[in-house]
Amino acid sequence: MYNFIFDVDDTLYDQLEPFKQAFQENFSLNKKISVELLYRYSRKFSDEVFELSQQGSISMNEMYIYRLTKAFNEFDISIQPQQALDFQKDYAAFQEKITLLPDIEKTLDYCTEKQLTVGIITNGPSQHQRNKIKNLNLTHWINPKNIFVSGELEMAKPDKRIFYYVENQMKLETQKTFYIGDSYRNDVLGAKSAGWKTIWYNRRGHLIKNKVSEPDFIVGKEEEIYDLVRSLVS
Repeated sequence: MYNFIFDVDDTLYDQLEPFKQAFQENFSLNKKISVELLYRYSRKFSDEVFELSQQGSISMNEMYIYRLTKAFNEFDISIQPQQALDFQKDYAAFQEKITLLPDIEKTLDYCTEKQLTVGIITNGPSQHQRNKIKNLNLTHWINPKNIFVSGELEMAKPDKRIFYYVENQMKLETQKTFYIGDSYRNDVLGAKSAGWKTIWYNRRGHLIKNKVSEPDFIVGKEEEIYDLVRSLVS
């Protein structure tokens, strides 16, 4: 029987929604820009400095300022550091109201019904990610012992050590374990480097020019996750 380990951000819930709400709360621009594209840039620049923030080389506030400032720069727009921090405060507040994507909830229900082993690996500061886990009510489906937050482990995706650690803690069989996530770099490459199978939840239509490794499956729509998990199990 397969095991299914999930990412959290933009996999279990729509991370763009609280981002849009925080944008509307903080910015009124003369120049019209795509908020979704701004969001995608912010994720890209967040990945660039995430390890530095994990190591303590830069503060979380410096990371928040960097990723949003650089994202706006892609549209030739400059913002002040305090604007980025005000945005982040509202972004975090709106994330307290997040809900599971309907098809993800359906998938977790199915995994519970079939008594499949499920878990979570998520990157981010401990309290911030734990708040999301609580708001999404994930312990309804997932044993708290099977939820792993990088900020508590001194290692983070895409480092294969975090996958090895989870595999050992959960006593998983490598070739029967799927990791499901939205980030090609963190989720697909990280899990593949540890020998896991991967499902790339590419709901934003990201294009990877130089793929180092191919995911085992790619899904682009919510309902495809449930259909794929069910077909793999059956």
